[in-house]
Amino acid sequence: MRIGDPTALPGLLDQIGGPIEKFIADGAYDGTPTRDLLATRFGEIVEVIIPPRLPLPALNRCWFHLSAIAILQKSTGYNKRSRAETQMGRWKAVIGPKVKARHFDNEKTEAKIGVRVLNRITELGRPKFERLA
Repeated sequence: MRIGDPTALPGLLDQIGGPIEKFIADGAYDGTPTRDLLATRFGEIVEVIIPPRLPLPALNRCWFHLSAIAILQKSTGYNKRSRAETQMGRWKAVIGPKVKARHFDNEKTEAKIGVRVLNRITELGRPKFERLA
């Protein structure tokens, strides 16, 4: 059984032990159910940053919305979330979708090794720029 992002949200929120100030997510979470769940769990003071989900024809017709989304992403640090999501995609592709160890201490060691491997791979593939003029 596959679970989509909004369906998994209650379980993810159950893992948070304290209050949160800001919730940043992609357009898959855009909608009243997500906003209502966040308000119920954390109160109205939580800042919810979710760019609106637009259908493809609307994107082609309305460049204003694209500009508004770009401004939203830049002003809220949304690109940081995108980088983290990309790195998690790398983790799943290179390391795998779950840990293989059976004991918590071994799982922590496995995660540390995975992080070092991914950091090394990322470092090798990162371009270096030099200003010429």
